This record gives sequence, structure tokens and C-alpha cells, in this order.
Amino acid sequence: MNTISTLAGAIRLAPGVPIPQALQSSRPDWSGRLGRVRPPQDLPTLVSSLFSLCGQAHRLCSQLALHAANPHLFPHQQELPAALQRETALEHVRRIGLDWPRQLAQHSDDAVTARALDALRRCPLLQPTGDPAALWPAMRDWLRDECLQQSPADWLDDWRSTGTDGLLRWSLRSTSWLAVLLRGAREADVRLPLQAANALRPQVDIHSLMAVGVALAQKPGFSIRPQWNGGCAHTGTWSRLHDDVPMPPATAWGLLGSRIAELVRLCLPDVPRSSGQSWLTWGAIATGPGNGLAWVEMARGLLIHQVELDSHGLVSACHVIAPTEWNFHPEGVAAQAVSSLAGSAEQVERSARLVMAALDPCVPFSIQLLEQRQEAQHA
Repeated sequence: MNTISTLAGAIRLAPGVPIPQALQSSRPDWSGRLGRVRPPQDLPTLVSSLFSLCGQAHRLCSQLALHAANPHLFPHQQELPAALQRETALEHVRRIGLDWPRQLAQHSDDAVTARALDALRRCPLLQPTGDPAALWPAMRDWLRDECLQQSPADWLDDWRSTGTDGLLRWSLRSTSWLAVLLRGAREADVRLPLQAANALRPQVDIHSLMAVGVALAQKPGFSIRPQWNGGCAHTGTWSRLHDDVPMPPATAWGLLGSRIAELVRLCLPDVPRSSGQSWLTWGAIATGPGNGLAWVEMARGLLIHQVELDSHGLVSACHVIAPTEWNFHPEGVAAQAVSSLAGSAEQVERSARLVMAALDPCVPFSIQLLEQRQEAQHA
């Protein structure tokens, strides 16, 4: 029986194996089939249920694309900045507090996991909805007291000026569960082939966006194996449009710092192009009669939706490219990093988990180590 998890697919890693075999994905190609012959009003709910881990971001992006295709659909977007800010911050909190301890902590670090869960119980974003005006000051207090042991604004200033050097200094001096977790994870660090030129930002100009739209409509398999400017691209908190020159950290461990930095940015007061509701960006364009393409910056990176409406106003096609398709392309940055791993089984597995925590797929993953592959071959 099909379930949402099986419909979403999974990723299998084979460390040390040449690409493209080092990373295999069972993500299905939904290109064009989502919501076909359905009323467009139903589409946002459908895609948010299928891509449930980032459901609110998919809902917002779907609504923007439909509005671009037909301005009478979902015309009111005044609440979008606040919704995107909250959803993205909440997703960062969940992944940092739930996934990182499970993926990064060593077996002897059960205390770190317990401290992380205890901190999450007090996180304002995870509490019943209260006064919206009080949420972000409360989140800044929570970050200061539970995660950083210093002013979030000061932590972010240090990150922006010194990058991973400052992250290392903080992780060595702080006794917070998050600092302890990062301090231990650094032992498994992996270099990543991240280049600023390949940081996915097609929304910089309309011609680049239109090229993505044409590829989605005309190239079979593009939505599940996308390329940009003729090659693989990467996307995440390090490739935001408001970064004047996106310079991603060179290692998986450094990307963890980038994720923390964005959570801090989202919790700080609104400053244009810098923090709060003003940090993340989104947009939409009409790509033809009854066709619309939209994008939003969400927790895992750049999300793109394109919809096509028929002459009766029904959905004739819906194309989605989630950040996972860029970062976990069989020849992309995750695959290259995993393919290069070598060492003991324990070292390789820890490094592979660090890569996955840093790049953060929206589907489950498994790791098949060399010893396991050899045993399977002899069985």
C-alpha cells in the first residue's frame, strides 16, 4: 500500500563508490502529474500533503504560482512574509534540535541529546500560539539561554565577520548542548565542492527564471535531475538572494554554522535585506497564458513551482523542484562528498551523517558501508 513516505522516496548512500553510484535516489518524478485535471484551489493542499516536511512552504509557493497563472487565484499575499519567516525558523529548530543530535552525536553523547530535547520543550515556536508580537523576543531569549549562551545578535556578528573561525571559537568556549554537539561533530568534517558560481540563484534575472520554466515544461526528468547554467547547482541557507556574494563555507561542518546563523537572523528584528521578515525572498512570474512560475527561499534552499492551467481553468500540469533535487543530484555536491569518503567504517559513517545533516534532504536516507556491500555480494 502506498503511503506518503513511500511516495516521497528515499536516498541511499554508498560511501567511497564513484559517482553516480555513490548516491541513488528513489524520489519519483512527479513532473506534470500533480493535480492534473483538478481545480486549482485544491493544488496547494495537495502539494503540501505530499511534501509534508516543508508543507507550508510548498503551499505558499503553489499559491504564488497559481496567482501568476491567473491573478484571480489567491490574490491576497499580505501574510506571506510572516508565514515564511515562522515556517522557516520552525523547520530550522526542528532539524537542529531533533535531527542533529541523532545524526551527529556519538553513542557516548546521550546527555547532549537529552539536553537538546529538554531545550526544545521550552522553545516558543513549539508552544501553543500566543501573542505574535511576543514570539520573536521570546525566541531571542530562548536562543541566548538555551543554545548560544550569548546574545544572538553578537553571535551573528561574529559569524558574519569571522565565519567558521568564530564558530570554532564559540564551540570551544560554550558549554551549551549545541556547542558541545558541534564541537564533537567537527572531528568528522568533510570538504564540500561548493562554488559561489554554482549557488542556485536563477531569480537574479528573469531570463534565468524563464529558462528554468522552459526546461521544466519541455525536458523530461528535469524536475528530478535539474541543472542550472549547464551543470549541477547547490542551494541552502548559504545561497540566499540577499547575500550580495554567496560564499558558502568550504566544509559540511561550516554549513551547520550557516543554518544556525539563519535561525538567528529570522529571530532578530526586521532589517531590510538582513533579518526578520526581510531576510527571505520570494516571487512569481507569468511564463505564458495560464502558466505561472514561483519561487520561495525556505529552510532547505530554493523551492520552485510551475503550474499550467487549461482552457477550462483546471490544472493541466504542475512541476516542482525541491532543494533536495539540487543538493542530492547523483552528480551533485552530496554525491561528490560521499564518493570521496575513506577510512574506518565508523569514520566514514560519521562523515556521511555530517554531510546529510548539513545538506538536509527532505526524505529518509540510508548508508551502505563498504563492509556491508561486500557481505551482500558474498551472501
